[in-house]
Amino acid sequence: MGAPVSDGGRWPRTPPLPEDLARLVRPHDPDWFAREMAIAAAPPWWFWRFLLRRFSWLVGIFGSVEVTGGVPEELRRGPLLLAANHIGDFDPFVIAVALHRVGVIPRIMATGGIVSAPLVGPLLERTGAIRVERGTELARHAVRVTEVALVQGGHVVAYPEGRIGLTPDGWPERGRTGMARLALGLGVPVIPVSQWGAHEVLQYRNDLGKVRTLVRAIVRRPALRVHVGPPVVLDDLRVGRVGDANRARYRIAAAITRGLVPLRDAERDRPAYLDPTRPTTAVAAFPGGVVPDDLP
Repeated sequence: MGAPVSDGGRWPRTPPLPEDLARLVRPHDPDWFAREMAIAAAPPWWFWRFLLRRFSWLVGIFGSVEVTGGVPEELRRGPLLLAANHIGDFDPFVIAVALHRVGVIPRIMATGGIVSAPLVGPLLERTGAIRVERGTELARHAVRVTEVALVQGGHVVAYPEGRIGLTPDGWPERGRTGMARLALGLGVPVIPVSQWGAHEVLQYRNDLGKVRTLVRAIVRRPALRVHVGPPVVLDDLRVGRVGDANRARYRIAAAITRGLVPLRDAERDRPAYLDPTRPTTAVAAFPGGVVPDDLP
């Protein structure tokens, strides 16, 4: 039996929270924390599966979704951390569709503002999205929810960069160590997911320009390319050992970059589409997509 979770009677209803997890929820925790723990512990929502199966074609209105690579069946039976480069606000939809095609039911990490939005927010939360309150003390809650989802065999999509990438050449940043530490601590396979094209659908800045780029994408139908690569080799690294989390994050960034090279082969030096509203204040982990063979 599970403990009931207060959801204010809203739809969609939240599954019960297992008793062992209910003990981890403190009175000072935000209300959504118990809901997300309960959702993370439950199997993927049937309605989320239904949406992926029946309505993935909607993403195709804005571009042609092309998927290469895949995840072996034996890995799909257990927990997965899927590490993706973040190139724009539209890419979570592209990633969800692409991963469904290769047999993965994703739980996607999302910023707190999106999950808190009216109408869309509750639905997104119930699909298994994990709220990340960046730059606040509540950010640690995302780690706890992710741990529960992974222990229950969930497939969690995370962005190692922690935000939309801001490198001038569009190649991934080196990312942070949080995902690497999580993977090393739980011994969960990390699958690199490289993507290109979704940055053309929605501009970076939140203004009417988003509508313009959305309409333009319907007309131009850019190629929305996703490559799902083989697991990142982390077996020789250990949680808590000095330098290993840093080595892991560089290996993850390297795997994403290698998978990205064929997706943007004609745009190695400079993206063909440049978003004038997006800052370019970061440095790529591997500029130009050049990854050395002798990574530590």
